[in-house]
This record gives sequence, C-alpha cells and structure tokens, in this order.
Amino acid sequence: MIIDELMCQFSSGIYDERLMDIYVDDNKLNYQKQRYVSALRNYMEEFGFDDVEIYSAPGRSEVGGNHTDHQNGEILAASINLDAIGIVKKTTDNKVTILSKGYTLITISLDNLEMQEEEKETTIALIKGVLAGFVNHGYKIGGFKAYITSDVLIGAGLSSSAAYETLIGNILSGLYNDMSVSAEEIAIIGQFAENVYFGKPCGLMDQMACSVGNLVHVDFANPREPKVEKVAFDLNRYGYSLCITDTKGSHADLTADYASIPEEMKKVAAFFGKEVLLGLSIDDILDNISKLRELTGDRGVLRTIHFIRENERVQKEVAALSNEDIEVFLKNVKASGNSSYKYLQNVYSNADVQHQNVSIALAISEDFLGDNGVCRVHGGGFAGTIQAFVKNEAVAEYQKKMDKVFGQGACSVLKIRKYGGMKVL
Repeated sequence: MIIDELMCQFSSGIYDERLMDIYVDDNKLNYQKQRYVSALRNYMEEFGFDDVEIYSAPGRSEVGGNHTDHQNGEILAASINLDAIGIVKKTTDNKVTILSKGYTLITISLDNLEMQEEEKETTIALIKGVLAGFVNHGYKIGGFKAYITSDVLIGAGLSSSAAYETLIGNILSGLYNDMSVSAEEIAIIGQFAENVYFGKPCGLMDQMACSVGNLVHVDFANPREPKVEKVAFDLNRYGYSLCITDTKGSHADLTADYASIPEEMKKVAAFFGKEVLLGLSIDDILDNISKLRELTGDRGVLRTIHFIRENERVQKEVAALSNEDIEVFLKNVKASGNSSYKYLQNVYSNADVQHQNVSIALAISEDFLGDNGVCRVHGGGFAGTIQAFVKNEAVAEYQKKMDKVFGQGACSVLKIRKYGGMKVL
C-alpha cells in the first residue's frame, strides 16, 4: 500500500484492532499508532512515496533456563510487546539499503556477502550474516530498502540484536520466499549471523524466542533440530504482570565473565569425555567431585550443578503452566533465581565487587514483594536487568520503588505477545 495512505489509516484507527492483537496492552495503543506513523513518515522522507510492506520482530524475556542453551539444555522464554519494526520496499538493484533510527544509512551489495573481520560487532555484520545464512539454507534473497525502528531496550537483556536478525529474516522470507521460511530456521540463521559474522558466541535461545513467539519451550538436545513447543498461558488471568528492571549497570569489560560460563561448563563435560553437560546427573558429579574440584575448579562444579537442576526446573515450569498451577510455576522461577546467584554466580562480576546493580535490585525486590511476587536475574547476568512476576495490585508501587533507585523508566511493565517474527501488513 502507498505510504501516505497507510499513515492516514493508522492515524484514523483502521488498524487499531490489528495493533491490539499484536501488542496486547490497550494502554500502549496510542503510542503504537504514533510509532507506526512516525516510522512511515521517516521512510517517506528518506526513500519517497513507495508502495511498502511492514514487518515486526519482538524482543524476548527469558523465563527459565538461565545459561542452559549452550550446553544443549532446555529453556522457557517469552516474546514481549517491545519490538523492531521495518517499513520495507522490494528493489531490483541487488542492494540492501537500511536506515535504522539513530544510525547512519547502510548499503550492502549482494555481490559480496563474505564475512569481514573488520565488520565484526557491527549492524552490517548482522545483516550480511542473515543474507548469507539464507543463501546457505537454499532460500532466495534480493534487494530491498527499509526504515527500521526498535523499542527493544538495548543492553537490557531483552535481545535487541536477536530481534533485529529475526526482522531481517522475516523481511527476506516475505519479499522473496512467500513467508515460507519457518520461524525455527530464521532463528538458526540469526544465530549463525551472530556467531560467525558478528563474532558473539551466543546460544540459540534469544533467536528462537524472538522468532517463534508466545511462551516457548525449546529443547536443544539436538541443536540442529531443536524441539520447539508453544506454551499458552495468560498471566493477567492469574493476576500477575511481568516486570523488567534495567539496573543501568555497565556491560563494559564483561566479555570474559560471559565466556567463562560455557568454558567452565565444557571443562567439566570434557572430564566425562563429552562436549557439553547434557546427559550428566548429579550422581555423576558427586561420585567424581574430588577429581573435578582439582581439575576443573570449584566454580565449574557449582555451575554444572546449576545446569543440571536448572534443566529440571524448566520442565517443572512447563508442566506447571500446562496444568495452570501458577504457584508451582512461581516457586520454580524463584528457585531459578536463587540458583543463578549461588551456583551459576552471574549476578555480579568478581572483577568489580563494589558495583552490584543486579544484587541491589534483587535485594530491594525481595524485601518489597514478600508474598506479592518473585524475582530473578534476567538473561546473561553480571549487569543489566532483573525479572519479576508481580501481583497486579502491587505493580504500581513496585515500579515506583525500582524507578526511584535506578532512574525514571527503569522498570518496564510488559505483556507476553503471541506472535514472533511476522508480516504486519
């Protein structure tokens, strides 16, 4: 549809029902309408009065399975009602041209999709990686121009990069493959882009949660063909909201902290002649604990215990949601948080013990919430965010308390959306 017509239709409310279906929260309807109109206007100012399509890909919130995916474990995650949206026009110039809000124009020739070392850790690397991944998987690619804007918080553990990769994947699926590329394949391609082209050794959880949508349970026992199960659950029905607080901790110099987790886990796995921890039991660890402590160190042993028990907790969480047992679900969320703090030890960096934003956020949350909710470290840890499931009647006061400590807008009240990557219009 021609872009100026779309702007008028969004403004007049023609697409209100569509936006509510995607974003769930009626308090954010006017915000979303204005956001889409602004994105369309920015596209028009850069590229002109085109006939365009609109795509969306959400951020994600990890619910269970903290640092289990890279050991072929299981995770439970949810797509959230923060997303990246792209206003897109198919072109015949064999180029991908993208203007992202707040960034300079990017132009990539499809004639050269080779990975370049100097492009690592850049948006160009992510885009080229997805394009190359589509080719590797036997799908068609071609030129397009796009304006992209995202309200997925950067550096807050909500997977802004995975949302971006998923968005590019859905654009290519829609423009050149009749939306035939599965959500699972788009996630795998996104991980390839991040691992190989961007240079970040992430697991598959982020991309899978962003791409598939809703609450999603993923078993990575076979990482090339993970088992994906959607788990329908309405938190509002049980009187709870999902709150994410950005503690504003610095992510600088944390690469070694993040890398140490899979490194130490794999060191324990290697003791048993395995590449990853999946398949080991607590008895395996206890029967060999003296040698393990000597050869792999105590923290590696503790992180292994976390993995084994965390994998079990994911299964308990999924069963609880399926049985509509909110109390058992929340009990396991709390246990996950405690294990991450005590055994996985990813709540603060040992290199900077005087700055413990996440620890402070958890302490304040537990003190305030009492029986009104549970909290846990969110995502990779060491800095960044915490997650809390909070009774609706306590949300306003909880948000006020967290914002007072970490700054206005630090605490976001989110909804779980039922769609992953998608074509909006």
